[in-house]
Amino acid sequence: MQNRSIGNRQVSAIGLGAMPMSVAGRPDREQALATIHAALDAGVTLIDTADAYCLDDSEVGHNELLIAEALRTYGADTSHVLVATKGGHLRPGGAWTVNGDPAYLKGAAKASAARLGVAAIGLYQFHRPDPAVPYADSVGALAELLDEGVIEMAGISNASVEQIDLARSILGERLVSVQNRFSPQHTSAMAELEHCAELGLAFLPWSPLGGIGRASQVGATQSAMSEIARAREVSPYQVVLAWELALAPVVIPIPGASRPSSITDSALAADLELDPSELVRIDNYLV
Repeated sequence: MQNRSIGNRQVSAIGLGAMPMSVAGRPDREQALATIHAALDAGVTLIDTADAYCLDDSEVGHNELLIAEALRTYGADTSHVLVATKGGHLRPGGAWTVNGDPAYLKGAAKASAARLGVAAIGLYQFHRPDPAVPYADSVGALAELLDEGVIEMAGISNASVEQIDLARSILGERLVSVQNRFSPQHTSAMAELEHCAELGLAFLPWSPLGGIGRASQVGATQSAMSEIARAREVSPYQVVLAWELALAPVVIPIPGASRPSSITDSALAADLELDPSELVRIDNYLV
């Protein structure tokens, strides 16, 4: 599988979005562990998580604990796997709220490190802007976490171009990633993707296949992706991920998965190179 860069780390060009294994509709523990192990078998070396990937505030960190168990029980060396987690979301009663208070973020990062069983988190990202807290203050917490050695690299999520620039003015080269929603159904973050490409920041599309319950739209009978997939004898999901990879060398999609077969199929997209005419067909279809 081809690799791409996040800061000074080389990771697989396709990552694993582990969120579906811990939210509503999640699989049982055995299937979830098997899915993470299947990702590792397929050569995936980037796993995305967050402390808020859980049913509610009674099980904060469910996904982080699951990933830690999967890595611990894999039966082979996993020291090269980069686990990227996030802080700044809360799950009171199963709802989604935000907290960008610097003190909260620093405490959340230390709790995440403990759940992951690491001395320092490989990549820690501010999950979502909090309107009640100046963005610079929230990003400042990432700088302090870097200085204290709690995290090795810092990123931001759900950020605008302006917020990317503000974060970079605070963190400098220590800002290594931006994780925004991006898929054929949701291309409004193209400006952020292109900005990351100009700056050399890794861009991690979340829900790159459309999100939970929407991925089936990728295989619509008359879509350019499905037509190319039939000609190539691959899944339309691989075609979508290959298209995203072709947008810029900084793009690293993190498709969600809750079954081993899903991530095994998605991982194959890392080595699927679409030709220029196919890329034009997809671009024209999405206009």
